[in-house]
Amino acid sequence: MFLSLEGLDGVGKSTQARLLAAHLRSRGGEVVECREPGGTALGERVRSLVLDHGAWSVGPRAEALLFAVSRAQLVAEVIRPALDRGAWVVCDRFLDSSVAYQGAVRGLGPSAVREVSLFATGGLLPDRTFYLRGPARTPASPDRIEIEGAAFHVSVAAAFDAIAAAEAERFRVIDAVGSVEDVAARVIGALDA
Repeated sequence: MFLSLEGLDGVGKSTQARLLAAHLRSRGGEVVECREPGGTALGERVRSLVLDHGAWSVGPRAEALLFAVSRAQLVAEVIRPALDRGAWVVCDRFLDSSVAYQGAVRGLGPSAVREVSLFATGGLLPDRTFYLRGPARTPASPDRIEIEGAAFHVSVAAAFDAIAAAEAERFRVIDAVGSVEDVAARVIGALDA
């Protein structure tokens, strides 16, 4: 089964992905963890191009396409092989992030970005997506997207809300406010719901 975690920057996706993977391992069976962008040699190079503060700017279309490149490689190299083996896959972000960030907020159009992303994944979508709904937090060393202003993050949250409402069968909206343990219990509780 393919599971993804989505939400604003700093909301706790990486932590919750690790905890969910540990819970699944305790049930038995193989669990593969991955992240976007990244997760492969090519994906990590793309990650640095897109997220690092550099001497170049990245336009919205280039940003969306770079994320799609990383995603295509991740699916081909990691996710599909793991699913074919019968493993659980837990991914920290997937195509819904591109639909929200580049499609809705960067103004490229959610449908257009979704189509590019589905082309990149060969039509693969997560079986279940956990949307951690809570405030954005800026880390001590923010990346290029994390430093966007408050209005940007409010718009991203609205985009995620709209995606979750439109795809309610796949999405589980998780209140990400509270202790790490409380949020983990909510994610695990929604796993089989």
